Amino acid sequence: MGCYDCCMKCLGGVPYCSLVATLLCFSGIALFCGCGHQALTETERLIETYFARNLQDYITLAYLIQYFQYVIYGLASFFFLYCIVLLAEGFYTTSATRQTFGEFRSTLCGRCLSSTFILITYVLVVVWLLVFAFSALPVYFFYNMDTTCHTITVLTETPASINQLCIDARQYGLLPWNAMPGKACGMTLSTVCKTREFRLTYDLYIATFAGAGITLLALIHCSLQLAVRQVDLKEERRQEKEKRKSYELYGRLQKDIGGTMRSPYAPHIISDSLPPD
Repeated sequence: MGCYDCCMKCLGGVPYCSLVATLLCFSGIALFCGCGHQALTETERLIETYFARNLQDYITLAYLIQYFQYVIYGLASFFFLYCIVLLAEGFYTTSATRQTFGEFRSTLCGRCLSSTFILITYVLVVVWLLVFAFSALPVYFFYNMDTTCHTITVLTETPASINQLCIDARQYGLLPWNAMPGKACGMTLSTVCKTREFRLTYDLYIATFAGAGITLLALIHCSLQLAVRQVDLKEERRQEKEKRKSYELYGRLQKDIGGTMRSPYAPHIISDSLPPD
């Protein structure tokens, strides 16, 4: 076998759909976990600096942020291993691999693996829909804050109306209702929006939201690919059964005839059908 044929055989055994889904999942979960972790850290800093003066007012939020950061560590590890397993399963159930290890063996193994991964991926899609929706909440909060700051910038000529524009962190559940001051209004809010911490945190939450969307897209792609692969395995198994039945029928016919199967047209019948000389 030449080098070209070997390369073509190797390329034919690559599960491109599984590879694309794995790369999407890796990029999405890296974006979600990396940006989400840093965004939570910056959020705690913003709350501590501009919305709360007492440690007891945001101590619960600090514990929740720390808890979510540990969850992010677990998510990154889990999805890294799960995507590797999915990619390995994709390599194992390609046509080139089945030709190497045998049709029936790979079909049986692929059927069991595909059924298991379809169930797990479906559950992950449902869970990740909730994560995707949850990651939109901080984007909504910072979007409202940025819009209010833009309005304050436009209305700088009327200071009386500016002081009525506020962002209250207590309304979003970030702080308890007895937290002081708990909100930022007027030019104070405009100053907060111009800080590096606000812009960085806002961009990080947008990137986190995008990462959650990419991960959700990768999981949906994985579930569809696994379902299609399961259908292909069932079709191959059906064709294999039909082929086996044909071989068994051929063997029974050979046994009934008592030897090698011959043509039903005997030599004398063929000679009689020929025209006379």
